[in-house]
Amino acid sequence: MTAPSGLVIVDKPGGMTSHDVVSRVRRLAGTRRVGHAGTLDPMATGVLVVGVEQATRLLGYLSLSQKEYAATIRLGESTTTDDAEGEPSGGAAASGVPRAALDAEVARLTGDISQVPPGVSAIKVGGQRAYKLTRAGAAPELAARPVTVYEFSVTSVRPAADYLDVDATIRCSSGTYIRALARDLGSALGTGGHLTALRRTSVGPYTIDQARTLDLLSERFVVTPLAQAAAAAFPRVSLTADDARRLAHGARIAAPPSVAIPQTPLAAFAPDGTLVALVTEESGDLRSLAVFAAQDAPVSAPRGR
Repeated sequence: MTAPSGLVIVDKPGGMTSHDVVSRVRRLAGTRRVGHAGTLDPMATGVLVVGVEQATRLLGYLSLSQKEYAATIRLGESTTTDDAEGEPSGGAAASGVPRAALDAEVARLTGDISQVPPGVSAIKVGGQRAYKLTRAGAAPELAARPVTVYEFSVTSVRPAADYLDVDATIRCSSGTYIRALARDLGSALGTGGHLTALRRTSVGPYTIDQARTLDLLSERFVVTPLAQAAAAAFPRVSLTADDARRLAHGARIAAPPSVAIPQTPLAAFAPDGTLVALVTEESGDLRSLAVFAAQDAPVSAPRGR
């Protein structure tokens, strides 16, 4: 039996790719229409938001949400991948790094920053993934991109021979590479650095407390229904029955007074609680980004404006 449309919040184990998790959920859900929001590297664990059936259309918007991580950065050694899966590529003893120097460089990596993605990343260059080019010996020069690190809090500093292991909580915008933060922190301190552990603790409103392991999902497959998932992730706008019909047919409608400040996207609901669409506000109107609920009644004539 095919699972209903909705989100599955998975606690991804280490050693699996995000695609591996999607493949497992496809078998559990009984459908191939499954996708995920925000890739996690194989070594990383934690929150992976998976969409089933119609909820796959939410994923592109959910992937833009803020994310939070618990990370461990090892200072004293760089690697070819900026994490523990790569080969050592230099470094200098970090045991003598003063805490004040560490805190100063962490502060410089907080806020609106410019970040060069890791060479071993999924960014496309000339139609090919950067990691494929790098592994083929043709590492591309990737341009720096603006990202926002809302929080970079050091929670523990642990000496380990010539290394210094730094535990941190990081809250950041979509597109931020934690491996790159580790690399840049080590570079700024002159020691080299790489990521040794990463656990994603939240994606937007979805937290690790809500996530279930694949073993638990195999015993009881839990899906957050589509309407509930959208209401949790996006600001809500309530429609009249007529506006719900018009929006479902692709028409623009006048934004209700409750939409005082443009926000993208908004989750638009019919009077019976059905999710009609994700919408954006443009010049006082609501325009559909993705329609989920068909309305049987014919659309009324366009309103003059």
